[in-house]
Amino acid sequence: MTADRLLPALAAAVRHATHPATAVPGPRGACACGAEDGLLADRDDGTVVRHGDFVAKAHAPDTDPAALALRLSAAAGLPGILLPPLNPTPADLLGRRVTLWPYGGPVDPDSPDAAPWEAAATLLARLHRAPAPDGLPPMRGPVKAARAMARLRAAGPHPAAAPVLRAWAALPGWARAEAPMPDTMTLCHGDLHLGQLVRHPAPDGPWLLIDVDDLGVGDPTWDLARPAAWYACGLLPPDEWLRFLTAYRDAGGPAVPADGDPWPALDVAARALTVQTAALAVAKSAAADRPLDEAQQAVVDACDRMSAVPPELARGFAT
Repeated sequence: MTADRLLPALAAAVRHATHPATAVPGPRGACACGAEDGLLADRDDGTVVRHGDFVAKAHAPDTDPAALALRLSAAAGLPGILLPPLNPTPADLLGRRVTLWPYGGPVDPDSPDAAPWEAAATLLARLHRAPAPDGLPPMRGPVKAARAMARLRAAGPHPAAAPVLRAWAALPGWARAEAPMPDTMTLCHGDLHLGQLVRHPAPDGPWLLIDVDDLGVGDPTWDLARPAAWYACGLLPPDEWLRFLTAYRDAGGPAVPADGDPWPALDVAARALTVQTAALAVAKSAAADRPLDEAQQAVVDACDRMSAVPPELARGFAT
């Protein structure tokens, strides 16, 4: 029942943000301004509805309200890096924590050659160099990886599960959310991918990072790990990886040394993101009773290779 009521309630909330003096809750899609309510995302970890220049997000049901408030306050204090919320205090709506945001234009998935790798890397470097606010909770990247593994185990037997489980077992405890991270001071995004960038104001404003659900203090290598993993698995062309890495270094990012081989620093986190990606792929394959596609098989194969070679456990440079 709550799920059935959530979308119209979110639509009413974002309409009120768009038209605070005149908005009246009504049937989804009907508004005097002519704009329709748009469903941008509807997943277990969040539902997002747009109306005009604003969006409303219902965060995951198990969201810690105090931690979310700290993360919202951090975003509000980092203009030019993170998209700021309309209000740093989350609201309660049908038992879910709801936040309101300006709408930003997303990365165009149909134009891979125009992917803003330099902008993403520069924003990350600036985020990693910003002082972390007092009391900010840990970055949730390793927690999400552990949840992906739990989802894999719950999916039941699958022929591709074994190499993923072996690769997971070879990781150090911090990457499995079983021990403190080696860095507990650096401000991190926690779930960096190109879907976490928008232009604001849309469509031609500067790029900004979005999604504070995993924001926190921790090891900044995690924020570089997804493109690093894609590159290592052959899913990201070398020139795009080099553009990203070079821009991060040029902006003074602290996660890797300023020159030389970045892999001793990135290896553990890149392995962890590879395992997380593979775990989700296998779980979805099992649930849908369909074979892995080419990209999914590539990350499973990478897990198989990784399990035979111990990860780099030393950062290899001074932080």
